Amino acid sequence: MSEVKTFRVSCQVKLGFRTLSFYKEVRALTVEEALEKFYSDVGSNHKLKRSQLKKIRVEEIKPEEARSPVIRMLAGVEEAK
Repeated sequence: MSEVKTFRVSCQVKLGFRTLSFYKEVRALTVEEALEKFYSDVGSNHKLKRSQLKKIRVEEIKPEEARSPVIRMLAGVEEAK
């Protein structure tokens, strides 16, 4: 059986004259699934197309390094309050 891993996906998007950099932490089995989850979330929440996202970087991180409390709770690092 496969183990669920934690990934941090970061990218840049050009909006008008500005360039916005951001990241999102996701849990997935593979890098491809993590990237697809990222595209899905960013597209639905911010109405951005995949072609607008530039310099995408996917890195696997330890669950303890995650900044999002939801991801930390799902990974079993932190308890719900």
